Amino acid sequence: MHDVIISGAGPSGSKCAELIAKAGYDVALIEKDITWRKPCGGGVSSRIFKYYPQLHELEPPKITGISMFSGDYHKLSYSWETKRDYSIVMDRLELDNFIRNVAIDAGANLFDKTISLDFVYEDKKKVGIKTKSSDGTKKFLGKIIIIADGMSSKLANKSGLREKWKVEELGLAKCAIMEGDYDLSTNHINVYFRPYKGYGWIFPISKNRFNIGCGTFEEANRQHNLNDIYDEFISDPHIKKYVDIDKCKTIWSGSYSLPALGVKESSLYGENVMIIGDAAGFVSPISGEGIHPSIVSGKVAAETAITALTKNEISKKTLKSYAKHPNIKKIIRNFNLKRSLVEFFYKNEGENLNNMLQLATENTVYRDEIVNMFLFNQIPSRDLIRKIREKK
Repeated sequence: MHDVIISGAGPSGSKCAELIAKAGYDVALIEKDITWRKPCGGGVSSRIFKYYPQLHELEPPKITGISMFSGDYHKLSYSWETKRDYSIVMDRLELDNFIRNVAIDAGANLFDKTISLDFVYEDKKKVGIKTKSSDGTKKFLGKIIIIADGMSSKLANKSGLREKWKVEELGLAKCAIMEGDYDLSTNHINVYFRPYKGYGWIFPISKNRFNIGCGTFEEANRQHNLNDIYDEFISDPHIKKYVDIDKCKTIWSGSYSLPALGVKESSLYGENVMIIGDAAGFVSPISGEGIHPSIVSGKVAAETAITALTKNEISKKTLKSYAKHPNIKKIIRNFNLKRSLVEFFYKNEGENLNNMLQLATENTVYRDEIVNMFLFNQIPSRDLIRKIREKK
């Protein structure tokens, strides 16, 4: 019998496992495949260093600026080099293994090549997880079960806490890691908003390696074919000005889904179950950034589990503090606000996004606010929204 079973050893599950293990409890960390690379741009804000200062030692590319392009290719370039710590871009395979190894070093027990299939029940109560590996099926029993196995989670769908995602609730994206010459700053990430609900990106990984991709969300998922818009994006003359894809080598490519509508507070916890990370919707609407909010969800869930185990009071009432934690509430409020802005920004084929970037090039105060809204979760002012509406 484990104290805690965590299904999924990505950033949220690994952070959760690390903290619970450090507190002296027995943690089973179940992962389907530690060699799997999650399709993702790999951009990580400077907030990651609060949780993993050791990342400085890896010397990943220092990101100190962004170039944003509207659907009609208005460009906004911004540098925060003298204003805040640098962000980073990392290959997700490297980043996830780094975070996972921190959890293992803290004492978490990793079970790799193990797929979570269903719950184990006793007197109608969830008491563990049924899994499958090359050795056959196995039951993991635990006092608390934490679901952190992403968008494809079977457990989240069977938990009774939330229903299966609908296509309109998702973002769909395709990306690749490529090698070759490109005429872009290695200190800037590049984001290309599309006329439909979606965006593309080029993120530098090194001087001759980069991550490139694009995607859609909500109803645009049905209106556009993902493979087609990816091919159109990497072949776009505006993109070829900076990188000639035909002369680059594809190291890896993949496609994926992600939650697009934020977190449903009522679906986060049950009698002895919590859902964290992507599986719970901890991905920011519009920007798609999910690493930091997922880590926060894992940290808060760990603190909640530790308190419940210490008091030996494991129930829906005691796990409620996970969903009610100020940091979780703050993320949910921020996501809800961004969600409410989606229709506004993409109105008339992205007209307000175009207006916003034009405004940013004319006014440095609004420029700073716009960048902070997209990258650092700052809430936009009413004045900014009014100015965007008035912009012609």
